[in-house]
Parts: sequence; C-alpha cells; structure tokens
Amino acid sequence: MSSTPTREVARRVFAREFNDASYTFKESEDDRAPVYVLLPTGQRANRVFIVGTLTETEDVGEDSEYWQGRVVDPNGDTFFMYAGQYQPDAASMLRDLEPPAYVAVVGKPRTYETDEGEVNVSVRPESISEVDEATRDRWVVETAERTLERVQRFTDADEADADEYVAMAREEYGDDVDAYRRSAVGALESLQDEQAEASAD
Repeated sequence: MSSTPTREVARRVFAREFNDASYTFKESEDDRAPVYVLLPTGQRANRVFIVGTLTETEDVGEDSEYWQGRVVDPNGDTFFMYAGQYQPDAASMLRDLEPPAYVAVVGKPRTYETDEGEVNVSVRPESISEVDEATRDRWVVETAERTLERVQRFTDADEADADEYVAMAREEYGDDVDAYRRSAVGALESLQDEQAEASAD
C-alpha cells in the first residue's frame, strides 16, 4: 500500500443537513487520520462540495485577516465558511468577491462547540471559485439526487442490514430524515420556479 493518502470524495449536501452534522469521528488512532463528520442520512464526509449564493463576506479576525463567508442554498439555508492565513487562496477570494455571487466551494467540515454547548458546523474552504447560474443549477439537481439516494438507503435499511454509517447516524441523530428529503425536493421546486419565471420574462 502506498503511504500517500487518497483524496476523499467531496460529498454534495444541502445546508440543512450539513448544519445538523454535529458528530465527528476518526477511523484510526493515527494523528494524521482524516476526521469525518457524520451526515444525518448515514454517510461520512471528510470533504464537501457546495454551490450557492455568496451573500456576505466579513473579516472577523482580530490580529490577522480571518474571513467569514455566508453561502445560501436554494432553500434559503446558510453554510458558514472561514478562511485565514492557512487558506490564503480561499481568504483572498473572500476578500475580493463582491456578493451576491454564485460560488463553488470544496472544503473540510469543521465543528465547534459554543459556550452554551451547541455544536456549530462550518466549512474550511480548500478552494472557492465564482461560477455561473447553470453550474449552480446542475449542483442543485445532483445534490438533490444524492440526498434522496441517502434518505432512501437510510429508510430502507432495517436494523440487521444497515451499513455502519447508517447505524451510527441512527444512534447519533435518530430515525427521522424526512427534513432532508423535504430540503432536496424544496431545492428542486425552487429551481423549477426560477426557470419558469425566467422563461416567462
């Protein structure tokens, strides 16, 4: 086996599900082992791929630049991303982009526990690029398909044959994944509405 780790698949996920993915784990004791978030629909994610509308950027750093970006998906739910000196390309994109703009982001999920004990989930971007509406629309369709596939697999699996991540998700988050099915359907409907409006103009 080669010692170079393969890059993890970047999972497509809507903000509603991503923001609920508060449980993280490693699959080995190795310090360099990847950290995964567990999506409530029963899939592990070490990287995510999101496309949406960048609505706001802000330098929230105190001593050095530390940029926060808000990316909104078609349901109106928000991904938060943060980039600083260790993500110079992403930080400079957040500095230079003029919201609102469609962006594609590949990054690592990060969890952070607040003083109140709540877990917030954000993206640490590896890359941010400005994209067109057609790219955003394709992402919505493909992300809805992936989400519905995960929901289907989650609901179809009985206790005996649930794969380990589905079983883990049930244990951590419970059995109700209907909200994620609704977010996938809602995203597709909002896309159809947009397209209908555009063709009526």
